[in-house]
Amino acid sequence: MTRVCLIGNPDCTLQYELLSRETSREALATYDLARPFENSLSVRTVSVGAAVSLLNDLDWYLTRFVDEALVLEPSVSDDEWLSRPLARALRNGEIEPGETDQFCKVYGIERLETQATSSSDETERSGNEARASDERGTTPADDATASASRASSGPSRRLVEPLYVRRVDGDLPEYDLRDVEETLVVRLTEAEYSP
Repeated sequence: MTRVCLIGNPDCTLQYELLSRETSREALATYDLARPFENSLSVRTVSVGAAVSLLNDLDWYLTRFVDEALVLEPSVSDDEWLSRPLARALRNGEIEPGETDQFCKVYGIERLETQATSSSDETERSGNEARASDERGTTPADDATASASRASSGPSRRLVEPLYVRRVDGDLPEYDLRDVEETLVVRLTEAEYSP
């Protein structure tokens, strides 16, 4: 399945901004929300076309609250993400999957110090919140806050300082801006590439 990951602006809380507004909340209602990185939101879609359509539906919010909109398409790469413009070009047939790997942006991934909660605690908390919401007759905005709280549990990593690189002989240069154990590679269009 294709994945979409939205990385929020540092000056806002992405989950709250998206889930507290009716249009974006409805667009995301059919998806299971995850939070792979600090201030991010991730969903799974059925195809790159569905991913691009979702991003188009959320465009007003992406402009205001999102730094990066990324798409992971398994038919292109299992571990390298596509930028939104590159995913759109791929969906429209303007570029072949094998031609998407030349220009990249590499993020370092830093681990965050957080307190872990067990999955059973989280499941119990989610069930209790749902029952309490029904009993209190809370509004959708209140439920959105609870959903944001659930989606926010668990991220232990954040993306840091992107390094713009160009693939040479099939290999990417090593990330050297910070001492990190992991990196995240985002494939870009030539127009987005800015070394």
